[in-house]
Amino acid sequence: MLTFAAAVFLLIITPGPGVLSTAGVGSAFGVRDGLKYITGLFTGTNMVAFAVISGLAAIVLANPVIRTILLVASVAYLLYLAARIAFAGSRIAFIEAKTAPGVMAGILLQFINPKAYAVNTTLFTGFAFYPESLLVETVSKLIILNLIWIPIHLAWLYAGIALKRLEIAAHHQFRINVIMALSMLGVVALALFSGFGGTS
Repeated sequence: MLTFAAAVFLLIITPGPGVLSTAGVGSAFGVRDGLKYITGLFTGTNMVAFAVISGLAAIVLANPVIRTILLVASVAYLLYLAARIAFAGSRIAFIEAKTAPGVMAGILLQFINPKAYAVNTTLFTGFAFYPESLLVETVSKLIILNLIWIPIHLAWLYAGIALKRLEIAAHHQFRINVIMALSMLGVVALALFSGFGGTS
């Protein structure tokens, strides 16, 4: 069980679309919008977990056409989120993002996030620690996963909010938002390089 918990921690804390966009939303829009976004990510990641546990994800992702569609949708949506974060509060009027990604944005990101499927598949198909009952093990894994997932995402949100609270000059804040957005794009590039089901 400790090995599973360590794996959860390492897989979730490493930068991916979920945590990077959480920090980005916190930095660009603040605590209230950040918590709404995390609520969506939390809901979405658990939906992905149930899809993996039920076998639905394996059936759907076995189809190369669907995998390609989800990969393209994931890249396009991450580009959209990156743009929202990068141009939050910018003075470039025709692309200024005044509204933060909300609950639905978080759910949608996890639904099409390659890392969410890869992490959940790794965690729920490996690291067996209770062979007497698959049900007990699965429920335990869900509880452990969420107990680790929540504080990690709150920590990334706090990191983003801390940047916002520094009251950095607008042009520096814009640069920070752009750097966070570019970091997300780096994850997109890695996802494309490794293919869907590669590296919340």
